Amino acid sequence: MPARVCRANGSARIQARLVKATSPHWIVTREEQGLRLDRFLAAPGRLGSRGRVREALDRGKVFLNEAEVSTTQAGFGVKAGDVVRLWIDRPGSAKRRAGPRTLGATAKQGLSRGPQILYEDEMLLVVNKPAGLLAVPLGRRKDAPSAFSLVADHLGPSGRRKPFIVHRIDRDTSGIVVFAKTFRAQQAIKDQFVRREPERVYWAIVHGRPQPAQGRWRDRLAWDDDALKQALTDAKNSKGAEAISDYRVLETFADTSLIEVRLQTGKRNQIRVQAALRGHPLLGERQYGESDAPGPARDSFPRQALHAHRLAFRHPADDRPLTFEAPLPADLSDLLRRLRARPR
Repeated sequence: MPARVCRANGSARIQARLVKATSPHWIVTREEQGLRLDRFLAAPGRLGSRGRVREALDRGKVFLNEAEVSTTQAGFGVKAGDVVRLWIDRPGSAKRRAGPRTLGATAKQGLSRGPQILYEDEMLLVVNKPAGLLAVPLGRRKDAPSAFSLVADHLGPSGRRKPFIVHRIDRDTSGIVVFAKTFRAQQAIKDQFVRREPERVYWAIVHGRPQPAQGRWRDRLAWDDDALKQALTDAKNSKGAEAISDYRVLETFADTSLIEVRLQTGKRNQIRVQAALRGHPLLGERQYGESDAPGPARDSFPRQALHAHRLAFRHPADDRPLTFEAPLPADLSDLLRRLRARPR
């Protein structure tokens, strides 16, 4: 279900009637189930091109089951029986709409912005977290700002409604984080993570050029409570757990590479430690070995160059496939521009 849910009361009922009265619509067939919404709309006989679909989404003209769909939701998988409508002459649609809503006033916290809402319904809230913001409060820093606390403020300033934690990413990692609004939704999605079903894709910039250019990292890791970091261990250590990541090199530079990593398991700091173990620590890495990395790229970035780019899982209510993507933040985009400009 898309972000702004049209409820059956007041102005929402009026809007739903207007959408129905002034718009063509299409019902998703069994054969079309699972298609991305933008691809469904781009088919011949509908909008005919992805460009027209993007424009319609950008101008607030697309509705899924009577709820408006934003540009960030173009990758949603449609389900058999879904009704997709195009409100061609929607009032005000001649102007482009504002981007995703940003949570929290963070200037006083030393952040340029808070997390952006990518998706929200009655069970879920998905955000794009900026680097420098904790995903959830830490025991030793309970009062520090976090995406969790900003989401809680969004759900109810009185504090009576609290989000449920589904997963987390490191403070200095940017990208997608999911919160549940109910305990049942939290457990349903966590079960998917336990079964290793969600697609979790990260982008990282590392020292050197991983060889081969595509492969799998498999290690046994254990958390060191004294050093507060992951360490390589063996089968004899009962605290150890398997860590598996699939990687591929997307682009190479003079002495660094942009890689994509798909997590098969989700251990704390997993990508950071596995890359470092192979001699390819992330740029900006302060905990796992960048001090040993050769070349002028060393210490060239103020945080680990890691971004949670894509997350896909099934909706806890109806098993609808959901896919979310968060574009690279400005600091990583700027870093890539500088790396591309370096002579090889």
